[in-house]
Amino acid sequence: MKCPFCGHENTRVIDSRPAEENNSIRRRRVCDECDKRFTTYEKVETIPLIIIKKDNNRETYDRSKIEAGVLRACHKRPVSANQITRLIEEVETQIFNMEEKEISSSKIGELVMSKLKNIDAVAYVRLHRCTGNLKTSIPLWMS
Repeated sequence: MKCPFCGHENTRVIDSRPAEENNSIRRRRVCDECDKRFTTYEKVETIPLIIIKKDNNRETYDRSKIEAGVLRACHKRPVSANQITRLIEEVETQIFNMEEKEISSSKIGELVMSKLKNIDAVAYVRLHRCTGNLKTSIPLWMS
């Protein structure tokens, strides 16, 4: 790592610890030439994910859109914030594990609905109606 103060090529790591909820590593370094200290952050580079909308428009992935939809579906339902967060994280993990550069919004909707169906039937029906995907019939009773 090049020293930002003197430009010397040799620096040493003197401390390393997780940062940003274990999504990156914070490293304290010292320059062998000028003895000044500085901090660097190391992050995993993710593939930018493109979402293909129903009208074939493309936009970048935005977690907050999934979150907003699930929150709207779970409004005034006995679903905890932890359950919602866990659901979104599981869906996100599935999406990124596909290792595709583009994914359809309907595929994301299916993943969210399959998880939500196991948490709360009413929230599932609400989300199903909001997405406009009424091709399949949903029984009003859920067993």
